[in-house]
Amino acid sequence: MTNITLFSQIISKLDRSSFSKLVKAKGTDKHQKGFNSWTHLVSMLFCQFAKSQSVRDISNGLRSATGNLNHLGIQKAPSKSTISYQNKHRYWTLYRDYYYVLLKSFGQHPHLKRVKFKIKSKIFLLDSTTISLCLSLFDWAKYKTHKGAVKMHTLLDYDGNLPHYVNISDGKTADNKGAYDIPLISRSVIVADRFYNDFSLLNVWDSNQVFFVIRHKENIQFKSIKEKELPENRHHHVLKDEIIELTGAKSKTKYPKKLRRIAVWDDKNNQEIELITNQMSWTANTISQLYKARWDIEIFFRDIKQQLHIKSFIGTSENAVMIQIWTALITILILKALKANPKYNWYLSNLVAFIRLNLFVKVDLQKWIDSPFNEQLPPKQNYTQGVLF
Repeated sequence: MTNITLFSQIISKLDRSSFSKLVKAKGTDKHQKGFNSWTHLVSMLFCQFAKSQSVRDISNGLRSATGNLNHLGIQKAPSKSTISYQNKHRYWTLYRDYYYVLLKSFGQHPHLKRVKFKIKSKIFLLDSTTISLCLSLFDWAKYKTHKGAVKMHTLLDYDGNLPHYVNISDGKTADNKGAYDIPLISRSVIVADRFYNDFSLLNVWDSNQVFFVIRHKENIQFKSIKEKELPENRHHHVLKDEIIELTGAKSKTKYPKKLRRIAVWDDKNNQEIELITNQMSWTANTISQLYKARWDIEIFFRDIKQQLHIKSFIGTSENAVMIQIWTALITILILKALKANPKYNWYLSNLVAFIRLNLFVKVDLQKWIDSPFNEQLPPKQNYTQGVLF
């Protein structure tokens, strides 16, 4: 039996020295008055793991861990007013940068690697999700006349299903406009839906030797240059494989090179899906399977919205919202790392629920994750005869 709580053991997996370097570089502990950046991080991670609904919940929850706070690296539980103040004033980029630091260690875990595709290119899935906000409270989050929102433009690494890059904008930013700043890796492949069918954007990717697989819009104008032969007796879902050239005046100016167009049949939704790519050598089936893998990013968005605390916010300022989103991403990074190791086959939803119920239970983390339902033998009964007289 361990003397450290489950939450303390989870926090101990974080690289505190790297965090301290970021704090020093950004100067986020100036005038901190006892509530330093590390305490702030632990408080917001507690908010995510416990799904606290307010700053009062965070403060009271940490106060209930009296005697165990030193294992978390904090001196005392913060007050709700202190958390609110620092959420508004401590700049959120500290937690964004720390996420990318942790990604380099947690995200490279060998158990997170997948080998479904035989291609050597790094695979990225690109999409965005909208997080709705009340415009009367979050007046900075422009979206519609009576509705506010922020949008997470996410480039998801296919290995491990972890965000390689996230750009958070207001809800009015179009998907393709939010994708211009994503980091490009030569010889990698980006898979995206039709909202990224922006030929200026695709030309930027192609110029940087990045492959793309995009579902094209129905109204694009093109001419077929060469039709490729389809494989016999296999991959019957592939309907067409051809080399095309854009004919629209504007689109041809934006993307003057040749493209490959592949049409496949989707049995599940009973529809034809048309894809364009600048990859000319991979098989049509590989291209279609890459697009099918795009569903993983939809699952990722579903997981962070259902399992973590980013659909409602404990602060109304832009800074507070950004801190809560980035600490949610740090939390999903930790959860994926925990889920990669154990002998027990966890579903993410079950792992989140079990951790939430056992945050301050003193049990060995690794043993608990490996065998959460280990049966305990009942204590032996003492049948000593009592004295009657």
